[in-house]
Amino acid sequence: MVAASGQEGERELKDVTSVLVTSVFAPLTLVLAGCDATLPPLRGKLDVGRDAYAVFVGGGALSSDLYTVSADGGPAYPLTYTPVAESKPALSPDGSTVAFLRAKSLRDSTPGTVWVLNLLSGADRELQLPKGAGVPRRLGWLRGAATLVIETDRGRYLLDAPPAPTRGRPVPAGLQHQADSALAILLGDPVFARVVSCQAADELCVVGDTGTPGFLARGAHDPLRWGPDSVAFLLGTRLEIRPLARGRPRRLAWSHLPDNPRQPTFFPGAPSNAQ
Repeated sequence: MVAASGQEGERELKDVTSVLVTSVFAPLTLVLAGCDATLPPLRGKLDVGRDAYAVFVGGGALSSDLYTVSADGGPAYPLTYTPVAESKPALSPDGSTVAFLRAKSLRDSTPGTVWVLNLLSGADRELQLPKGAGVPRRLGWLRGAATLVIETDRGRYLLDAPPAPTRGRPVPAGLQHQADSALAILLGDPVFARVVSCQAADELCVVGDTGTPGFLARGAHDPLRWGPDSVAFLLGTRLEIRPLARGRPRRLAWSHLPDNPRQPTFFPGAPSNAQ
């Protein structure tokens, strides 16, 4: 009888424990299950694919995220919330997707994986490079296409962005020139020059198909194409925009910046249908 009473008590204890565990962790399970749902990160802030906006990196070397800001200035909004380093964003030609590099671990600032974030749905996805492709260093989009050019320490590869099958393959010889353009800072439409580093580390120059490079800016870094008629670059934490023809330079009046804003990329907005 004593043994039987002990077994019954043990069963009662297990039943109580089961109820407690279920009541405590069931809400957490529901919360975690809901994490798969995504929301448009810029809903109510920007009209994705129509407005002009920039995406840039902010934060430290080991923990950085992506942020966005309107081409008219204003507050910067976070796009990602991860504990790892993210870098080298590149907006797609239609402005709906940003591709970027993400480190593999919390203690690594070196890019190790290629990701795309859909700004319309909020869904992100890792893209797989071919086996043995090496470590990704930078990326860009083929002009007018939903295809990425990934430069690694071993070569260049093409990756189709979702929803197309993401089949990684080496850049063929016939597309090498387009791959060069995807990774360059090109100026004008039609293109007449590109931005390069001058001999001095903190100077930017402009070079055309012929002639010697022309001086662009001192103390500048992270140049980017600001639509077909302008070029932009960072002067510390200030983003300066210069027209390619006549006109005065202006500085973007942005606010709520993260630490160390850098590596901006720009979508110029959809063409107006107004006659």
